[in-house]
Amino acid sequence: MGMTMSQKILARHAEKHSVKAGQLIKAKLDLALGNDITSPVAISEFENAGFDSVFDKSKIALIMDHFAPNKDIKAAEQCKKCREFARKYDIKHFYDTGDMGVEHALLPEKGLTAPGELIIGADSHTCTYGALGAFSTGVGSTDLAAGMATGEAWFKVPGAIRFNIIGRLQTDNYVSGKDVILHIIGKIGVDGALYKSMEFGGEGLKSLNIDDRLCIANMAIEAGAKNGIFEVDEVTLAYVNRRVTRKYQFVTPDSDAEYEKVIDIDLSYIKPTVSFPHLPENTKTIDEIENVKIDQVVIGSCTNGRLHDMRQAAQILKGKKIHHGVRCIVIPATQKIFLECIEEGLAKIFIDAGCAFSTPTCGPCLGGHMGILAAGERAVATTNRNFVGRMGHTESEVYLANPQIAAASAIAGKIAMPE
Repeated sequence: MGMTMSQKILARHAEKHSVKAGQLIKAKLDLALGNDITSPVAISEFENAGFDSVFDKSKIALIMDHFAPNKDIKAAEQCKKCREFARKYDIKHFYDTGDMGVEHALLPEKGLTAPGELIIGADSHTCTYGALGAFSTGVGSTDLAAGMATGEAWFKVPGAIRFNIIGRLQTDNYVSGKDVILHIIGKIGVDGALYKSMEFGGEGLKSLNIDDRLCIANMAIEAGAKNGIFEVDEVTLAYVNRRVTRKYQFVTPDSDAEYEKVIDIDLSYIKPTVSFPHLPENTKTIDEIENVKIDQVVIGSCTNGRLHDMRQAAQILKGKKIHHGVRCIVIPATQKIFLECIEEGLAKIFIDAGCAFSTPTCGPCLGGHMGILAAGERAVATTNRNFVGRMGHTESEVYLANPQIAAASAIAGKIAMPE
């Protein structure tokens, strides 16, 4: 029996001819990632274990993005611990306030992730890099500590679900990659791909730009998946080859690869989709939604904070005003995107519309800072999770949507289409 894309990458990095679902392996890492919340724990474990060196200072990335710029004393102490570790071990890829960005947007932008690579991160949305044909997955801080020291990690090889993408995305009807993944999660549930590899392929991929794919892979974890991964094509290579200078080797699935399920997804039939509280699987298409009044809109995050997302939101907001009583917070995912928003005039559109336009940070996505909700408040967000208390008070509500729906909702004061 042949292997899936994920299995091929794991086999290569474990220096094995083949692997199969359920097998335990130890594999060599191409990158180990931590942020300002998870890295301090990993650093403590690193030190407690007696390690005194890192496996490769160029293959570790520490990004201060969740509570940065530091929101309080505890956040400041966490970042200080990371800074000291990075300085002590001369970590090449350390990014702090002023040159950082939301980690899962920053690493692809910097060319630190490439097809065929094996990446771990002490953050559940590390699965984002599967959009580029990498095997990337979230781990605990203890695994990150061991990975930083040894350059290796243990894995249980996942089984796979094949998502055969057909048709064409109806972008003229305000449909994006966010709607694709919300449609899929609504279809299979938040545990529908539990510890599976969600593998995306098919002729419909050409209808999905790289930002759509990064969004879809990012939210694979919301279906319970170990990782999400896309077949590498011209779209992937065009993105990667402008950023990655090192050699890489992408994989393709074997024709006889074993999948636990094969699910056809016809992009032509997907409508703008909103996830209602308090689970990503609780989805409704825009035509099923009635009068849902809102208090706040957040446009950004590792899911939808890229330049394409900013442009889509600005297109809706141009010449309009945010509804009285609604707060709209726009957060570009990286400094580069922030600057591009200024140069293209998008920042002016946001500010003229009445939005708060912020330096890159995860901020409100995890209930950190820059937009916490009070009891009874509702937010439409382009983020990836809407669990109880995710963005603030346990009696607040978060509705997940694409950037165009979020922007239109900010203008209307309720969940709305741009029309």
